[in-house]
Amino acid sequence: MFLFSCTEEREHTAPAIYDRDSVPVMKTYGVNTLISDSGVIKYRIVTERWEINDKKQPSRWIFDKGVLLTQFDQTMHIQSYIQCDTAYYFDKERRWELHGRVRILTKQGMDFRSEELFWDEQNHEIWSYRYSHLKTPERELEGNYFRSDERMTKYIVTNTKGAFEKSDMGFDKPNPKDSMRQAQKADSTRLKEKEKGGTTSTKEPTTRKKSST
Repeated sequence: MFLFSCTEEREHTAPAIYDRDSVPVMKTYGVNTLISDSGVIKYRIVTERWEINDKKQPSRWIFDKGVLLTQFDQTMHIQSYIQCDTAYYFDKERRWELHGRVRILTKQGMDFRSEELFWDEQNHEIWSYRYSHLKTPERELEGNYFRSDERMTKYIVTNTKGAFEKSDMGFDKPNPKDSMRQAQKADSTRLKEKEKGGTTSTKEPTTRKKSST
C-alpha cells in the first residue's frame, strides 16, 4: 500500500526594507552649485547634504543639514543671502519651506530672522506665521505675521507683541559657522579684485538646471 501527499509550493518574499517613496533618487554631499531656470542663473546652493526624492507627493529636494542660498538677479548681481537649518524645495510647485534659524540678508541692508519661512516662486511672495524680526538701516520691526515680495522691498509685519529678546531665539550667541557672513565677505573680496582687474583661482561650480512647470 502506497501513500502519496501533495503540498502546494509557496513563494516566500520578505517585505521591503524601506518604503518606495522614502528612497531618494539622488543624495549628494558637500554641494556648491549654481541653479538655473530657462537659461538664467537664479541662485547658488551651498549645503552639506542634498537629497532629491521624486516619489514623494509632491516631489521635493531635501536639505536637512542646513543650506545657504545666494540669490541673483538677471545680471548676476547678488540680491540676497538666505540661510536656515532645514529646507524643502517642492520642484513641481516651485515652492520653498525653510525651518530653524531662518535668516535673510539683502543688498539693501535688511536683516530678517525667524524660525520658519515659506517662499512661493511662482507668485514671487514670501511669508511667515512665526515670530519674525527684521532690521533695516531706517527701522526695526517684529511680529507674528510677515509677508513680503521675494525681493524684500515691499513687506508688512502684524500682530506685534512685547519687546524682542535676542536670547529667546539664540541670536545673541556668535555663530562660528556663520556661512552667510563668510559668503558675503568672499563675494565682496571677489568683486573688488575683479574691479581692480585681478583674477581669482576659484573654480566655478557646475550649473544645474532647475525644473519648472
